[in-house]
Amino acid sequence: MTLLRLFFEFFKTGLFSIGGGLATIPFLQRMGESTGWFSAQDLAGMIAVSESTPGPMGVNMATYVGFHAAGPAGAVVATLGLICPSILVILVIARFLQAFRQSRAVDAVFYGLRPASTGLIAAAGVSVALISLLNVDAWRLSGLFGDLFQWKSIVLAAAVFVCLQMKPLKKLHPIVFIAASAAAGILFQF
Repeated sequence: MTLLRLFFEFFKTGLFSIGGGLATIPFLQRMGESTGWFSAQDLAGMIAVSESTPGPMGVNMATYVGFHAAGPAGAVVATLGLICPSILVILVIARFLQAFRQSRAVDAVFYGLRPASTGLIAAAGVSVALISLLNVDAWRLSGLFGDLFQWKSIVLAAAVFVCLQMKPLKKLHPIVFIAASAAAGILFQF
């Protein structure tokens, strides 16, 4: 039953998350809340791992959640659920490609999808920032304003922002930043 639900949940995500991996994050937040497969904090970790591993972020996250929920079979089923809508849409579009090329209605639909996709990505960015920089649960328990912020994350975000303003660092290969992020993550664990 879990495998069927994994496929269905990720099929819906793949069908409606237009705009790439970041557009899947609002769907994954809802999925975590409704299924209990992962928490908001787990989602932040999944985003970090998915962003730093090769491959599309949405597929990496589907594989991660599927494995977490139902082992290797769950990883395969969740990944297939996510990519099936795209495959089906591509097959349909390829079949009618000539008719779509000249259609004003199709142009209008894609024009309308742009702001929706932008909105999904912006919502995902705000959600990730809130999860990463704030600790609402600790604040609710203690009531202390200082407990609301995740100070290590704020210091790290500020350091990254400052470093990205330096021209020599902008020329470095992205793998250097991934390695530096991994090292910072290990250091911040202690």
